[in-house]
Amino acid sequence: MSKSFPPERIRNFSIIAHIDHGKSTLADRFLEITGAVNARDRREQQLDSMDLERERGITIKAAAVSLTHKVNGVEYLLNLIDTPGHVDFAYEVEKSLQACEGALLLIDAAQGIQAQTVANAGLAMDLNMTILPVFNKIDLPHARPEEIVEELENTLLLERESALYCSAKTGKGVEEIIAAIVERIPAPVGDPTAPLQALVFDAKYDEYRGIVVYLRIMNGTLRKGDVTRMLGAEADYEAVEIGKFMPQAVPHQSLSVGEVGYFISNIRKLEDVNVGDTMTVAKGQRAAALTGYCEPKPMVWCGIYPVSSGDFENLRAALLQLKLNDSSIIFEPESSDALGFGFRCGFLGLLHMEIVQERLERESGVDVVQTAPSVPYQIKLNDGTYKDIHSPGSLPDPTMFSEILEPMVVTHIIIPAENIGALMSLCSERRGKFLRQEHLSANRVMITWDLPLAEIIYDFYDKLKSGTKGYGTMNFDAPRFVAARLVKLRILVSGEEADALSVICHTDVCQRRGRAVLKVLSKEIPRHQFEVALQAAVGGKIMARENIRALSKNVTAKCYGGDITRKRKLLSKQKEGKKRMKSIGNVEVPQKAFLAVLSTED
Repeated sequence: MSKSFPPERIRNFSIIAHIDHGKSTLADRFLEITGAVNARDRREQQLDSMDLERERGITIKAAAVSLTHKVNGVEYLLNLIDTPGHVDFAYEVEKSLQACEGALLLIDAAQGIQAQTVANAGLAMDLNMTILPVFNKIDLPHARPEEIVEELENTLLLERESALYCSAKTGKGVEEIIAAIVERIPAPVGDPTAPLQALVFDAKYDEYRGIVVYLRIMNGTLRKGDVTRMLGAEADYEAVEIGKFMPQAVPHQSLSVGEVGYFISNIRKLEDVNVGDTMTVAKGQRAAALTGYCEPKPMVWCGIYPVSSGDFENLRAALLQLKLNDSSIIFEPESSDALGFGFRCGFLGLLHMEIVQERLERESGVDVVQTAPSVPYQIKLNDGTYKDIHSPGSLPDPTMFSEILEPMVVTHIIIPAENIGALMSLCSERRGKFLRQEHLSANRVMITWDLPLAEIIYDFYDKLKSGTKGYGTMNFDAPRFVAARLVKLRILVSGEEADALSVICHTDVCQRRGRAVLKVLSKEIPRHQFEVALQAAVGGKIMARENIRALSKNVTAKCYGGDITRKRKLLSKQKEGKKRMKSIGNVEVPQKAFLAVLSTED
């Protein structure tokens, strides 16, 4: 199993598609047909190693595997990288494609071309990769490949003759796909005698062996025992073990041009491994650094705090470890009056945020609480410079800046033609601006709107799905910043600002938003011996108010008849006591109140 292959007998390819189009099932069939997994060890979603992936039925992390298969009597090495389909994990797709020469663009023969299909195809085209369109699920009774071939030509400008047809579930047509991969995807190009040049495209932490680095050899040869240099981290490491995933880790003596494998060197310092870094030789002539990857731009920011204040350092270590495996996370320390010390974290979307929180709690055992998510903003300071704002609490006094800029995204939405009216009203409500409309086929339309990112990250996708009976899909481009009428909505509890609940919102919705938050808080904050005032304010102006009634004891219960002045005296005494309690009383917002506000964001 540990033999090497010349570059002309190696094919590196990825499977890219919209969510639920069958990428992981097709990868399972590749493993089965090539004999990489025996019948006893076979299972569904073979390359999805995380429990979370199996529970949710989605791919979160890209997975690499090396397969060997004979085509026309010649044995080839097929390096497959299975990628996620959800828009929140597009960075995983981008990383994987840089390690490949070709991609299988999987299209559901029943659902047709979806928004993420277009986005992933665009990523592959930007890298000048060979794209093989594959129509999956042709065994379904309602499959309509003849119609979707037209969408392929009209939307992606790919020739219908290049399309392949298969059923990943039954295995029909998968052998033909393997033959097409060998025939149509170019072999890797590189010089085995040149200085070592390898791209680090992923990594994971193993508590027994340190950091396992995933790499693709661009030039040269990596041998066991070689001392290598990470150019970005400027650190030297010996190749203690190298090998390939087949799909289990199989040690090899060397990795040459075009091969994809792993590298272990007892690396313990998490900061020494950067995804996108270049590995070369420590001594002698070194190779030039590869271009690597663009820094991911977070679409959503939120505060993550440990439930127990003593877990702050454990949370920091857990985030560092997670960043090694998911380089799209960005975090920086921050503190809150209500929640103590924590981190301001940037994510690619709400699902990404949810997955990271769950992975933190599962993999590190740290209980965390999140603040309400917000999108990044910019402010134009009085001196003309711009400053990024990642949390409402970091917004300075209004006298220090002239305007607030919010992120706007060009959003591509693919829907059935009959649902155009419902979509138009939904986008208009969200302060959108109509751009264009294109007919992909007789009954499917792609509509492009310019929408504020803050208006679509919460429940826009859910409303789109319900308004189109589940057939609508969307994808958006990188955000740009545009000036808007935005204000900071402060939430006051007994006159004290609860900084973790503050939000930046548009002036048209701030009153409705404030009232909704106060209604939730009034149910979650326990009653005290005195009345608690909840207020939503913009600057010094109160936009909404709710009161939590005081717990009251009937002090006149023991007065049976008699002079009314006795009752008045007792009530007056109780009133004075409550007034005194209010002046020294402290109202704490329980953490479940923060979570309740988060769950009702709209």
